[in-house]
Amino acid sequence: MTEDRLPLVPQSQWNPAQHACADEITRGPRGGLISPFIPLLRSPELCTHAQRMGEYLRYRSAIGVRLSELAILVTARHWSQEVEWAIHAPIAIREGISESIVQAIGVNQKPPFIQADEQLVYDFSVQSLVDKRINDATWAQAIMHLGEQGAVDLLGIVGYYTMLSILMNGACTPVPEGAKMPLPQL
Repeated sequence: MTEDRLPLVPQSQWNPAQHACADEITRGPRGGLISPFIPLLRSPELCTHAQRMGEYLRYRSAIGVRLSELAILVTARHWSQEVEWAIHAPIAIREGISESIVQAIGVNQKPPFIQADEQLVYDFSVQSLVDKRINDATWAQAIMHLGEQGAVDLLGIVGYYTMLSILMNGACTPVPEGAKMPLPQL
């Protein structure tokens, strides 16, 4: 991988908007300035809006944390985004996504789903990324099982983590040290 193109700017060089943004992130549920926000901090207004959206989508979306984490992994695999994978694979397992499902997604294979809601979120996420649209049958299932807000939030999760993936892939953001679950190379 190319060297990190947008490493952390020393705090002594931050402008007031960067300080305010970093403070908001560290006071929130993340508890610190983590990888996606390090390159984003160079655009503090974008960073502030992005982190607020991400806080909602990750911690309070209408589909819940377990299914959000599944959608994040599908998105990270689609974009080969190693940072998001390293952060979210252990969280997904902790939140109840089976390790066999995480491993299958990691090697770009169809996972062995048992729970219908996980299959639905996987299909919906894959269709939005690969087909660039959701087919009518999957959409109807999403509305029935997740509701309209859940479907919109799921689209938001895939879109938000796509944006972060593109940003970190472009910036060559390195995987955090000590990552226990690297994204398998395809």
